[in-house]
Formats: sequence, C-alpha cells, structure tokens
Amino acid sequence: MALPEHAAEAISQAEAAGPGDVTRLLRSAGAGERAALDRVVSLLYDDLRRLARRQLARERGSRSIQPTTLVHEAFLKLAGSAPRARDRAHLLAIAAHAMRQVLVDQARERRAAKRGPDWVSTTLTDGISTTNLGPEALLALDDALERLDPRQRQVVECRFFAGLDDPEIAEALGVTTRTVRRDWVKARAWLNRWMSENSPS
Repeated sequence: MALPEHAAEAISQAEAAGPGDVTRLLRSAGAGERAALDRVVSLLYDDLRRLARRQLARERGSRSIQPTTLVHEAFLKLAGSAPRARDRAHLLAIAAHAMRQVLVDQARERRAAKRGPDWVSTTLTDGISTTNLGPEALLALDDALERLDPRQRQVVECRFFAGLDDPEIAEALGVTTRTVRRDWVKARAWLNRWMSENSPS
C-alpha cells in the first residue's frame, strides 16, 4: 500500500529543515493543516525507514513486508494520531507504536494461515536485541506489552522498537530521564519474567 499521492510528492520535494521546523509543522498539523503533516512525514521519512528496518530486522525467516511498505502502512495509522505529536521524538514514538500494530496484525494473519508453533525465546536487554521474532513470539511480546502500565509500555516501545535513547524517550513522553530508566528496569524485568513463564513448553 502506498502513501497518498500528495504525501509522496512532498517527500520527493523535501528540503533541509531545522529541528524547530518539525515542531512548528506539527503544531500546524494539529490545527488541521493537512499539508503540514505531509511535510513532517517528508522531513522524517529517513528516520521512519530506519525505524522500520530496525523492527523488521527482528523478523525470523523471510520478511513478510519491506521497510518502505511498513512505513506506508504505518502512515495510514499515523495520519489520525500524528497531529497530537509535540515534537520529533514524540512523533517517532507514535510511529513505533503504529509499526508495532502493523507487524502484530500481520503476525496474526501469518499464524492463522500457518496454524503451527513458532515460538522463539526473547530477552529484552539494554541494547537493541538481535533475537529474531517469529509470529508467535511477536504476538506473545505484544500480549505482554498490553499488560504493562501504559507509560512503561511506551518506554519499551520507544527503546525496543524505535531505538530512542533515554533523553529522547523522556522528551517524547514528557518525563525525566530518571523516570525513563526506572520504568525501563521495571518493565524489562516484568516482561522477561512473563515471557519466560508463558513460553510454550
């Protein structure tokens, strides 16, 4: 599925912009200016593709979707919520959530078609995990994430899925870096325990 034509045109015409431009454009998008959202996507397109590649690098076996397609699919989900974003980091956090939703939907479809076990044990670490996730593991991680406190879930999405660092996460969520670290430690411990206890024998 492709980006809307006007968004694709905006991407091809993207010019260099400063960090404040994204924030200004997001305010305009929040006020209902559709062209502003298209411009933001064009400015952050490389960031969104990097985010998509990071998420897809965890897929086990052949990829079910390419990075560009994941960006486009996420854009369709993002279009409704992007105007709420305050700045670049916040928008990337929202995009990471949208991409996770796309991948989870695809994992459900693949599991329904396959109807077989496909579990891979996954451990969340401080670095970017290189563990490959099959559909079952991705769905298990998604189920575990949904059981977390909402802010802890956002911290995990920002770190594990978007690859943001602590200051970027703090900026995106409007909290301190100390809060981000505390939430990450708690969430990581709970998720690793939950996934270990709920993995198929």
